[in-house]
Amino acid sequence: MSDTVSIRRALISVSDKTGLVPFARALADRGVEILSTGGSAKALREAGVPVKEVSDHTGFPEIMDGRVKTLVPQIHGGILGRRDLPEHVAQMQAHNIAPIDLVAVNLYPFEATVAKGAPFEDCVENIDIGGPALIRAAAKNHDFVTVLTDPDQYEEVLAALAGAGGTSLALRRRLAGEAYARTAAYDSAISAWFAGQRGEAFPKRLSIAGSLRQTLRYGENPHQAAAFYATDARPGVATAVQVQGKELSYNNFNDTDAAFECVSEFEAPTIAIIKHATPCGVASAATLAEAWDAAFRCDPVSPYGGIVAVNRVLDAAAAEKIAAIFTEVIIAPDADEAAKAVVARKKNLRLLLTGGMPDPASGGLTFRSLSGGFLAQTRDAGRVGAADVKVVTKRAPTDAELADLLFAFRVCKHVKSNAIVYAKGGATVGVGGGQPNRVDSARIAAWKAEEAAKAAGLPERLTQGSVVASDAFFPFADGLEAAIAAGATAVIQPGGSIRDADVIAAADAAGIAMVFTGMRHFRH
Repeated sequence: MSDTVSIRRALISVSDKTGLVPFARALADRGVEILSTGGSAKALREAGVPVKEVSDHTGFPEIMDGRVKTLVPQIHGGILGRRDLPEHVAQMQAHNIAPIDLVAVNLYPFEATVAKGAPFEDCVENIDIGGPALIRAAAKNHDFVTVLTDPDQYEEVLAALAGAGGTSLALRRRLAGEAYARTAAYDSAISAWFAGQRGEAFPKRLSIAGSLRQTLRYGENPHQAAAFYATDARPGVATAVQVQGKELSYNNFNDTDAAFECVSEFEAPTIAIIKHATPCGVASAATLAEAWDAAFRCDPVSPYGGIVAVNRVLDAAAAEKIAAIFTEVIIAPDADEAAKAVVARKKNLRLLLTGGMPDPASGGLTFRSLSGGFLAQTRDAGRVGAADVKVVTKRAPTDAELADLLFAFRVCKHVKSNAIVYAKGGATVGVGGGQPNRVDSARIAAWKAEEAAKAAGLPERLTQGSVVASDAFFPFADGLEAAIAAGATAVIQPGGSIRDADVIAAADAAGIAMVFTGMRHFRH
C-alpha cells in the first residue's frame, strides 16, 4: 500500500504572504479546495484564486476581533481525524466534518514586533494562538496531513504533487518535525520576552532556539560534525553577508566572532587581528591602514592565516595591507567598492559585511555546554573609564599612560585568562594569555615583543616604555615584577588580592604607576 496522500482540501492562513498566490493557484489548478481566513483569503480573492472563507466552511463566524476563527471542531476535527479508524470517519460524517489534507500556516510576527520595540500590548496581540494549534494538530496527524510552516517549503510540496500525485510519508514526517521546531522556537521567544519584562535573567525554564544558517564541513576537527545556528540579530557573524571567498569553517566562525566583538570595544578606527580566538594584535589610529601597521607590528608571525576585524567601512588602503599576507577572513560593518575590488584579487579570502557594529555594553546571555547541561551568563558588558580607576601608587599615570592603560584593559577582556597585555601609543605591543599562572603570561608577552622588535629591526623591545594590563589581580608581586622587567611604566589591574600591599610596594619601589579598576575580566 502506498504511503502517498493526495491533497483534496487545504487550509491556508499565513502572516508572511511570500509565495502565497502562486502556491495557492497551483493547488487550485489541481482541484484542491482552499479554505482561508482574513488577510490570506483577501489576497487570494484579489489574485483571482478560488477560496472559501473558514467561517463559511464551519458555519461559525470569526469572533472576538478574529481571536477565535479556526479554534472550532469543524477545523480541528478535519485535521486530527484519522482516516484509517472507522470510528473517526463515522464521527466526522456524523458531525459534518470534512477532512483537511494540507495546512499551510506561518505565525503572527511576534519576534519582529518585539525587535522593533513595540509596546507591551502590541507584543501580546502578536502572540499567535490559532496558528500554533493548527500547526501542532497537523503535525501530530502527519500520517494523513501535510503541514507547511515556511514559504520555502511550498515548491517541494508542489513538486511532490506534480510527480507522485501526493506527499510521501517521509516528506510529511520531516515537515512535521520542522513544524514542531518552529512552534518550539516561537514559544521560546515568547517565554524569553516575558522573562525580560519581569527583569528575570534566569527563569525556571530556559529555552534556546536557533535557525540553521549553515551546515559546516566539520567542527573543530575533521571527525566532528558541526552547524551554525543564528539566535538573534546582534550585528556580527549572524547578520553578515559573505561577499566572496570559500565557505567558512567552524573555527572561522568562532575566531571571526571573537575578532568582531573585540574590535567593537573601540571608538577610533581600530583593527583586531585574531588567531585561535585570541588577539595577536590590536591597534587604534587615525586610519585603518595605520591601525593595521601598528597591530601587525605587535606579532608579525601569528597573523598569517588569521582573522581581521575592522570597526569602520573597509577602505582600499587597509584592504591592500591586509590582503598582502595570507588572511582567512575580513569582517567589517561595510566596505567601499575599491576595497571590494582589492579583496576580489584573493578569491579564497572571505569578506563578511555585517551592516553594523555590536554594542559592547549591550546585555543578553552567552552559553557554554557542559556534560548534561549548559552554563548561562550575561555578556561581559563591563567597561572601565578614566573616572572609574583608583590610583594606588605614589606616582599617578600620565595622561598618555592612562589612555594606553584603558586601551590595554579593553583588549585584555578578549584575551584568554590569565591575560596580560602590553600597550603603547594605542596599540598592543605584547599579548600573553591562556597560561596557568600570570607570571608565564607576562613573560610570554614580553618574549613575543622582543621577537617582534627583532623582526622590525628595532633597537629595543616593544614593551620598553609601555603600559601593562592584567585581567585579574596579581596574587603575588612576581607577575608585576616580570612586567617591570619588560619595561612597563604603568599598570592597570582589578586589585583585590590579599597581597595587594606587596604588589603596590613593588610598583612604588620601581617608580611605576598603578591603578585599580575593581572589575575583573576573566575569559576562560
